[in-house]
Amino acid sequence: MPYNMSDTTARPARGFGRKTWAAYTACAWALLFALMSFYWALGGELGLNTLGLGIQALAHDPGFIALVWLTGVVKVLGGLFALTLARPWLLWLPPRWKLALAWVGGAALALYGGVNLVVEWLIVSGAIHIAGVAVTDGIRWHARLWDPWWLLGGILFLLAAWQYQHVLRRARQTKAPTLTTL
Repeated sequence: MPYNMSDTTARPARGFGRKTWAAYTACAWALLFALMSFYWALGGELGLNTLGLGIQALAHDPGFIALVWLTGVVKVLGGLFALTLARPWLLWLPPRWKLALAWVGGAALALYGGVNLVVEWLIVSGAIHIAGVAVTDGIRWHARLWDPWWLLGGILFLLAAWQYQHVLRRARQTKAPTLTTL
């Protein structure tokens, strides 16, 4: 069913409730992820052993540290974007675009985490062998922690998109200029 979401005055529901919890949770997920990046960029070493040996070797390289800072900033922006699905921010971006970004971003995160989760568990379990890939602590940690973490983020963004879509649909059906508090 096509939406007429060109009206940028249509705002999502405010407050934490059954139609916005996923956006707030996706934001918290992204901000926690960003904090980890900032911690490592500042030289923190706790948890570095959960990463691959290649990343561990680059932990003190200035170029790599700059990249880790950048990923932290991107994660903060992702968290703030998640909030736009529950709060009346980013009104210059049409709701259709916000909805599309949420669906695409959530799908990308879920696919990245889900595919890696399956492949790395197959490697860890010995079900498959890939030439040049050894079962290391990094791969084990990815299978146990990082891949499920990425998958969780994807699921949260997909749920936030779904909730936002329903809020937009309700606004369209009631032809309300703004959406009310839950």
